[in-house]
Amino acid sequence: MTGSKTIILLKNGTVLQHQSDDTVVSLPNTDILIQDNKISAIGSSLSFPSGAEIIDCTNKLVSPGMIDTHNHLWMTQLKARHAEHTLLEYVYSGGLQNFNFSPEDIYWGQLGGALESIDAGTTTVVDHAHMTCSPDNVDEAIAATAHSGIRSFYCYVPIVRYKSWNPLVPDPDILPNWAFEQLEGLAKAQPFGNGRVSIGFGFDLWFLPKELVVSKWEQVRSWGVKLFTTHYCKNHIFGLRSVPEMLRDYGLLKSGVIVSHATGASEEDGKILSEAGVYVAAAPEVEGQMGCGLPLSFRGDVPVALGADGHFVGPADIMSQMRLALTLARHSRNQKILDDNRFPAANIGTSAQAFNMGTIAGARAVGMESQIGSIAVGKLADITIFDAVSPTMVCAAQYDPVTAIVRHATIRDVATVIVDGVVRKRNGILLPISIKEGDMVSKTVSGAQQLSWGEIAQALMESRERVANKIAQLDIAAGGEAFKRLAQIDSSKLA
Repeated sequence: MTGSKTIILLKNGTVLQHQSDDTVVSLPNTDILIQDNKISAIGSSLSFPSGAEIIDCTNKLVSPGMIDTHNHLWMTQLKARHAEHTLLEYVYSGGLQNFNFSPEDIYWGQLGGALESIDAGTTTVVDHAHMTCSPDNVDEAIAATAHSGIRSFYCYVPIVRYKSWNPLVPDPDILPNWAFEQLEGLAKAQPFGNGRVSIGFGFDLWFLPKELVVSKWEQVRSWGVKLFTTHYCKNHIFGLRSVPEMLRDYGLLKSGVIVSHATGASEEDGKILSEAGVYVAAAPEVEGQMGCGLPLSFRGDVPVALGADGHFVGPADIMSQMRLALTLARHSRNQKILDDNRFPAANIGTSAQAFNMGTIAGARAVGMESQIGSIAVGKLADITIFDAVSPTMVCAAQYDPVTAIVRHATIRDVATVIVDGVVRKRNGILLPISIKEGDMVSKTVSGAQQLSWGEIAQALMESRERVANKIAQLDIAAGGEAFKRLAQIDSSKLA
């Protein structure tokens, strides 16, 4: 039954199981028994209770669910708008346009982003939710996240809000009382969505005084928030200060911190992060698209997980990020050798390393290694099942299942997705979301009901038109120039 927990037997699949040294072994003709929301048994020809749902996994790869450690789920309606943009162009024409999203628009955008991730085989996402223009926006985003069925860390982000666009006038109340009152209430009431949705804290306001930053982080941590995340790209748009150094010097470099991107990070930055055990969330597609620089995925001096970051730029699947991380590392390293009139004797990195960045490393980054990121008895049933005989996967999956996923898998090959013991995608098709009485209340979608993807897509298209019409009324170029002045961006550094 859609949206309900039950007993499930995954029968006769090739199970990808992590060993203690992170090596992944393939267990052919293997069953997995799921009871409630956990894996209760793994083996061949398992016995199972009567009434269990049996999912035939013959010619399927049964993988840990993919873990996305950096994304912005609310931005679905902006898809394709920023396909040619650098970071600077995106910031003022996209990220700052959150005020053009009504709470209803936020609900549909957030739901669309979460379901796109599930469709892509992602079972857990760290959501850097930088659209906190109002309490209603936050409420609708969290409700949509809970309704979608995904496992999420909803990272509440205090943002610079704007009183007007042209002229561009920032609201001087950067850390409003209502935001922290709402965050405190959410932190103390979490988790939501039957335990799947936890509250985190996202922070990018490093221009504020040290004492204020430290006090806010400590306050949020005292409310029971365990995951903190921040952007860091060392460049002329985000700035040239070292965020890792600030985290260290402010006494904030503790467990449960994820630094997104870290492109341009110095060797000293890498040392600071690695010694603290802090993970970098690399997002190769967006980092390349927006001019942020090469991802740190295979640099070797920092622990790295992966994020899709901008599903408004490209597909949300972590398999693409695995593949691109590996490809870019090889391009970068091999080109230097070629430029020296030599030829590379061997490639850097492996598919197995890339696979782990999207699974077990992501689990460690969010502090849930004992619960997700690998397939083991007692862990939560967050599982992605791939079609091993599709035109894309056939032969590759039979030779090396892990390499098949990293080098060949597409969203089409994601046959079934299970999150928290609930089937959310079956036979390549997203199942309807089921909203029950007692679930998180939304002003956009009220009462018990089911929503098919077709209905959600229609609502998204209508919302996209509303948002696009609002943005069309603005002088984006003028706002962009004003933003550069406010952010003290030196135009002579733009090429």
